[in-house]
Amino acid sequence: MTIGEAFRVTLFGSSHGPHVGATIEGIPVGTKIDLKKVQTAMNERKPGGKFASKRRETDEVIWEKGIENETVVGNEIRCLIPNNDAKSSDYSFLPHHPRPGHQDLVMQIKSNGEADLRGGGTSSARMTAPLVAAAALVSPILEQRGIHIEAHVSQIGDVKAEEMKRCPPRWASEECELLRCRDPNAADKMARLIEDTRANRDSIGSCVSASIQGLPIGVGEPWFDGIEPSLSRALFAIPAARGVEFGYGFGVVQMNGSTHNSPWGGTREHPIQLGEQPDGGLAGLSTGSEVRISVAFKPPSSIAKPQPTLNMESNQIEDLVVKGRHDPVLAPRAAPVVEAMCTIIIYDLCKRGGFL
Repeated sequence: MTIGEAFRVTLFGSSHGPHVGATIEGIPVGTKIDLKKVQTAMNERKPGGKFASKRRETDEVIWEKGIENETVVGNEIRCLIPNNDAKSSDYSFLPHHPRPGHQDLVMQIKSNGEADLRGGGTSSARMTAPLVAAAALVSPILEQRGIHIEAHVSQIGDVKAEEMKRCPPRWASEECELLRCRDPNAADKMARLIEDTRANRDSIGSCVSASIQGLPIGVGEPWFDGIEPSLSRALFAIPAARGVEFGYGFGVVQMNGSTHNSPWGGTREHPIQLGEQPDGGLAGLSTGSEVRISVAFKPPSSIAKPQPTLNMESNQIEDLVVKGRHDPVLAPRAAPVVEAMCTIIIYDLCKRGGFL
């Protein structure tokens, strides 16, 4: 489970094992690390919030190897994040009564019955914790070079947030911070929608929007490692991601070239794209304009509402009620993960292209 070439992150562990973790390669020896900022990033992703699973994890990162005195001292960094609040009894219905919309059945068949399905096992969103830790190590390096990556919740159900031309330095309200939404009016409506959905023992879909600003022209490798293909592969790996759009996305279907194309302006020495929303990527290469991304997440499949589904023991379709602690919506906790995935890919492509 490895992503990246010049900057490589390899995941290990599982949702209900003793820990999750990662080995991280590609950060130069001698690089200074602010571990307090790493922990801040971890706190944004962890469960236990008002609109999230009630699983209680501190998500404190243990740096087993490669970092000493907040300095990178080896070519390989290894981190562990303990699982302190896993309740495996909540999954006593597995493997005989697999959840609809979940990986239980397909993973059971794929592994010939050997997979640990508790909490989603190695397919769990719990595996995103070490990704956030890895990204937090290198995000200051990108920031120092003027590359800024930010993600926020842009839609939950039919409630859309107004697009903010300039993101405020702090969240406008407590609910904006909890939901990672920039629009206070939308955040209030989103909060009510989530509570109504949870009261109905159901879940709801959502969307995260991300922005990458400050890239120089030319970041990306030809074809399969272009900036959009590389980001898409990483973002689709986030559990429950069901769609990734760049720029106008599927809206381009209804556009003409004359309205979609962004003319070049500036000077020969410093070309820039003109227009309201210029494309941040062309032919897999960054253009110097903002890269705009949207990631759609399906409703979480573990819900307390009865769902008819196959019972493998009785060979009959029977109602399944999933108990335990589960997210009613994914975007608020997925936003830091989208940010982390973009950071990992951009750092890797910048290293490969000689921009770092």
